[in-house]
Amino acid sequence: MGGNVGVRLKRYEAEDAAAMFAAVRASVASLSPWMPWCTPHYSLHDAQLWVQAQSAAFLDGTAHEFAIISPEGRFVGGCGINRLDTLNRVANVGYWVRSDEQGKGFATAAANLAVSWAFEHTDIVRLDVLIAAANHASLRVAEKIGARREGILRSRLFLQGTSHDAVLLSVIRSDRAEPSA
Repeated sequence: MGGNVGVRLKRYEAEDAAAMFAAVRASVASLSPWMPWCTPHYSLHDAQLWVQAQSAAFLDGTAHEFAIISPEGRFVGGCGINRLDTLNRVANVGYWVRSDEQGKGFATAAANLAVSWAFEHTDIVRLDVLIAAANHASLRVAEKIGARREGILRSRLFLQGTSHDAVLLSVIRSDRAEPSA
């Protein structure tokens, strides 16, 4: 999959674990406040297990996670569709970018690609974006992809031992549909 700023998404493969591990470890300071899995103890084994689980989840349709690849072919983060609720045709979209690649538009481009992929390849009608209220950079990304703010959920996220309010945003399939002729 391609996109603006030259970023592309690809399904995770076993060989992505080492690059993912390096990206996470290089980005603990910027990611750990918002990503509960991102800790100084994150290991190569953790990355390997996660990549392996995502391959199985993709095949059985329970999650659709992608590696974000820069125009130069470098692993710069992850983006995906997860927490699928098939009964209600709702899922979550999430994204992260390694700290030395933040601010270059990769998260926005990747999230746009993931949303488009979800609406083209699944019957999902709503994608939620749930972001800690203090995570301003992630909120900007969500707004740039056309997610609409729906409200503040009090004490919705528990991050690094503390409850945080979260902003709930959504992207609806019909909002992204091409106008009919």
